[in-house]
Amino acid sequence: MHGSNDSNPAQTEFRGNKDMLGSFQKSEQMVLALLDSATQAIISIDRTGKIVLTNRRAHEMFGYSHDELLGERIEILLPESKRATHRADREDYFARPRIRPMGIGMDLSGRRRDGKEFPVEVSLSYLEMPEGRFAIAFVSDISQRKQLEDQLMHAQKMEAVGRLAGGVAHDFNNMLTVISGYNRMILDELSPLDPLRGYAEEILKAADRAGALTNQLLAFSRRQIMKPRVVNVNAVIEQTEKMMRRLIGEDIELAFGLNADAGNIRVDPGHLEQAIMNLAVNARDAMPLGGRLTLETANAELDENYARTHMGVTPGEFVMIAVSDSGIGMDAETKRRIFEPFFTTKEKGKGTGLGLATVYGMIKQAGGDIWVYSEPGRGTTFKLYFPRVKEAVSDTPSADSDSPHGSNETILVVEDEKAVRDLTVRMLQRLGYSVLIASGGAEALEISSSRPERIALLLTDVVMPNMSGRQLADILAGTRPDMKVIYLSGYTENTVIHHGVLDAGIEFLPKPFSREVLAKKIREVLAK
Repeated sequence: MHGSNDSNPAQTEFRGNKDMLGSFQKSEQMVLALLDSATQAIISIDRTGKIVLTNRRAHEMFGYSHDELLGERIEILLPESKRATHRADREDYFARPRIRPMGIGMDLSGRRRDGKEFPVEVSLSYLEMPEGRFAIAFVSDISQRKQLEDQLMHAQKMEAVGRLAGGVAHDFNNMLTVISGYNRMILDELSPLDPLRGYAEEILKAADRAGALTNQLLAFSRRQIMKPRVVNVNAVIEQTEKMMRRLIGEDIELAFGLNADAGNIRVDPGHLEQAIMNLAVNARDAMPLGGRLTLETANAELDENYARTHMGVTPGEFVMIAVSDSGIGMDAETKRRIFEPFFTTKEKGKGTGLGLATVYGMIKQAGGDIWVYSEPGRGTTFKLYFPRVKEAVSDTPSADSDSPHGSNETILVVEDEKAVRDLTVRMLQRLGYSVLIASGGAEALEISSSRPERIALLLTDVVMPNMSGRQLADILAGTRPDMKVIYLSGYTENTVIHHGVLDAGIEFLPKPFSREVLAKKIREVLAK
């Protein structure tokens, strides 16, 4: 017995493994379990296109049971528009079978039992059996990937247009400042009865519209200058109610569902109001025969699943603002493009195509997200999500009741653009200030060192050759610690931040600006 082969442990283990392997190979249950554990839909068909095998993921993906699919033609899982061509492709594949790995798979569309189409990626293989040749399709639902790709493409498109907008904003805003500023001076000299006054007023309106268009371009590209503070969403919406009622008209019912527990958010309240008004206008235009516009607020928790399908979203606590209408709704193609700049479904001359793009940019710049649901004939809902903050609501800046005119205080103006510099000097002189003029940082330092009198305010451009406005202010602070500073710029927020201007406590005035806005800003800063 000592030399018996039966007592050899290695041989015994080998025979046991061989027997187990054989039983595995023969086990139909094992094969089915392996199929059902796959994350892809697996579907096998014969030469006639009849389905002979499916796994659990295929049933989940397409909405059919196993018995419903077995024996059906594979074309039942394809959009109707693709079925005729697919039969020819299928016959060609069986005539020349080959393996198509997933890496170079085809982008196709599947059709669920309820008729909805969705993007899929398909990898093909085949088996030679005694019963004949069978094709096997490994199908992945790539809806989530396509959604993220679309979001990325949209973000890249916005970034490209944003770079263009930012590139022209500085020069364009400088020109608008000069046009509107000198035009306002002309208006000051014209009597109300002067026949030329109407022309000057039209110039001013055109300049204002051009300035608003620039701001819209910067808004959707997330480059507009923000003045964020902590606000309560319910309070902001309530402040817009009167204007909104005038805007939407009497044939549209305005309803509110504001949750009293809705938290606070940190945004520029002016930008939030504009976003809400843009959505209200969009809703009004979708209800030409009247309807119902509803605004709601609530706290929301965006989880990992939401973040995975919405690029740029970090899971956490948010506050939601929902704007819903009972209008005509949108089809899938329109919904896919609504946030694109200059895309509009309105007739020519009725819209710029920047309204919803501006809303998108404002929300993204504030760290939030926007989601839209719509179906043709069933209305539309926009949901705006903003990160919730724990801080209390910030104090509302109070209006300055002092006279906007100066008391002969000395202001040092530093601006490298001659036209803007000359205009700003004339504005300040008319407002009652004594003005010192410099075209750059070096000249400003010379003026400061040669002037013993007090300089109340430095009014400087941000971006200048050789020395930025921030660098100039930091140098002058060493010898004039009491001098206040206001920065001017026609550049976008990214550029201004890069030059260190939008730090806490820094005063900034974007171009173009009017004489009234400049006067008010100066009084606010000097009063501090």
